[in-house]
Amino acid sequence: MEGGNSPNLQLQQLPLATAAVSVQPHTDSFSYKENLIGALLAIFGHLVSSIALNLQKYSHIRLAGSKDPRAYFRTKTWWCGFLLLLLGELAVFSSYAFAPLSLIVPLSAVSVIASAIIGIIFIKEKWKPKEFLRRYVLSFVGCGLAIVGTYLLVTFGPNSHEKMTAENITRHLVSWPFLLYVLVEIIVFCLLLYFYKEKNANYIVVILLLVALLGSMTVVTVKAVAGMIVVSIQGALQLDSPIFYIMLVCMIATAVYQATFLAQASQLYDSAQIASVGYILSTAAAISAGATFYLDFTGEDVLHICMFALGCLVAFLGVFLITRNRKKPVPFEPYISMDAMPGMQNMHDKGIAVQPDLKASFSYGALENNDNMPEIYTPATLPIVQEQHGPKGASAPPYRVLEHSKKD
Repeated sequence: MEGGNSPNLQLQQLPLATAAVSVQPHTDSFSYKENLIGALLAIFGHLVSSIALNLQKYSHIRLAGSKDPRAYFRTKTWWCGFLLLLLGELAVFSSYAFAPLSLIVPLSAVSVIASAIIGIIFIKEKWKPKEFLRRYVLSFVGCGLAIVGTYLLVTFGPNSHEKMTAENITRHLVSWPFLLYVLVEIIVFCLLLYFYKEKNANYIVVILLLVALLGSMTVVTVKAVAGMIVVSIQGALQLDSPIFYIMLVCMIATAVYQATFLAQASQLYDSAQIASVGYILSTAAAISAGATFYLDFTGEDVLHICMFALGCLVAFLGVFLITRNRKKPVPFEPYISMDAMPGMQNMHDKGIAVQPDLKASFSYGALENNDNMPEIYTPATLPIVQEQHGPKGASAPPYRVLEHSKKD
């Protein structure tokens, strides 16, 4: 009798499985809602962070152009920017707990768009009518492309969601795709570090590839930490698990080394180049890490993946056009070349006057051409006459340079 009842038991379980499948559309609609919440948090965070950084920049500029002896951290404008920066970073941090990693990372293009617009309006960068087409039209086109790319990213972004519990994170951490990805990343990172340190390969691509590889691990750990905090707030405590603190330590360590390489890159290259190249490399590395660790694109159809890739390419092109025509800073020249001193052997026939930089920079001792300068700015020169052995009654020149041979 028991053997005869077992088929009936198996048949009774089939409707339950079918009912479980029917719940899937509700889960999809809820996941789209989570995607929207995460995307809005990321956009809001990047926008507020960009406003905060420009407020702090405005505070430095205003102090530098006035006689105010106060330090920058004693001004209300700087502290307002600092508080807004904390709010923006908190919003970006929270967005990782709601939306997939591959969707949140490319949305950092919003900060580039906001910085380009605020730099023209808020900081009031000066421009001439002849330079408008050359400098700003491509920037506006880049902003439009970046906005279109952001729309495609939000619309066709990956839709995979799971609770960031300690068990799920541990299972992803020991999966063979991620272990293979980490192995390849470690090998590439060590090779790049060897060429950068030992062979002095100070190329911008090399430095920013190091930043991107570290950044991919940073965003993976950020999503794990943020997700476990949200799950703990919802009632299932995850902060007592060792994996939470492992991810927290990895997040802090990779962020610190990432900032170190970025500081080294900023000393060698223009900030516009760092923004464009860094955005492209960091986004590509982060999407690869999200696809291997969190399996963001599992179950997505080919159309959504292609449209998401198109959104990334359009956003990349927009960021490149925004940063392409940024005004290059005047290099700082703290030393005076002795070849440019009056009366010495000069590289130019007309000579170069040694004067402080008359431009709106903070450099001193820059070399300015004195062809069009007023007479009061031209330095006084002394005649140089070589000593000639003539008759005793000849008058001596006012300034002599004695030439001595090696025998003397």
